[in-house]
Amino acid sequence: MYKRIRKQFTGVPGAEAIPRGACSGLVHVPDFEPQRHIRLLTFNIQVGINTSSYHHYVTRSWQHLLPHRRRIENLDRIAALLRGYDVVALQECDGGSLRSGYINQVQYLAEAAGIPYWHQQLNRNLGPLAQHSNGLLSRYRPLDVTEHRLPALIPGRGAIIARYGAEEDPLVLVMMHLSLSKSAQQRQLGYIRELIADYQHVVLMGDMNNHAEELLEQTPLRETDLVPLPDTAHSFPSWRPERALDHILVSSSLEVRRSEVVSYPLSDHLPIAMDIALPKGYLEKY
Repeated sequence: MYKRIRKQFTGVPGAEAIPRGACSGLVHVPDFEPQRHIRLLTFNIQVGINTSSYHHYVTRSWQHLLPHRRRIENLDRIAALLRGYDVVALQECDGGSLRSGYINQVQYLAEAAGIPYWHQQLNRNLGPLAQHSNGLLSRYRPLDVTEHRLPALIPGRGAIIARYGAEEDPLVLVMMHLSLSKSAQQRQLGYIRELIADYQHVVLMGDMNNHAEELLEQTPLRETDLVPLPDTAHSFPSWRPERALDHILVSSSLEVRRSEVVSYPLSDHLPIAMDIALPKGYLEKY
């Protein structure tokens, strides 16, 4: 798909089938072999729109509805970053509609970055106008991947859960994009809390639209042992980061070797990266 689009992209195709949530096969995806560490990244890509100022929300707002030739260039720049990571959580992707040139952006980024497994979760289907989606990219074969609709007054928020390693003691990665409303976040994180309650090794990653202190002290996540990034890990807006809205939260059983806000001001959010070591004794289980 990636090579075909790069060669043939000359405009918006004609009337094509609008894809719904989809994923690649697992045939060519390597098993989750014993690794000392895993490189994680979460990135809200704003459907490939380059935003570097508040006024761009007005002057470039049409790109949320209509195709733009430079969107492919922006996706290629994002793909160049993704090549350095093992598991990637993507938010604000388009699954293939008019504005993206009928390109499934999750699939495109996976193929452009050389990452063998991808999964697109379609959360808000506006037909040919927009296919609001989350995405998972992985260099390892997961045990399983499940989609979850998050509770909200306005439907359209979701989470992807990927489990790796041993069935009896998996590493669980939860990728999400939470609502702006604090009351909705309470319901959504209560739902997530129930999903992860029985697991020891958990990673929550995504655009959570709130600061870590409030997430971990004033929502159902206070019942967990999740560890946040430093308070200085500001990711929004990308051109003048003042708020920490994007997070990778990990269980205390997982050692954080390195974490950072990646200076990659393409979207209106900056990516968050983390290198985690698997817990002692976990590698020998599979």
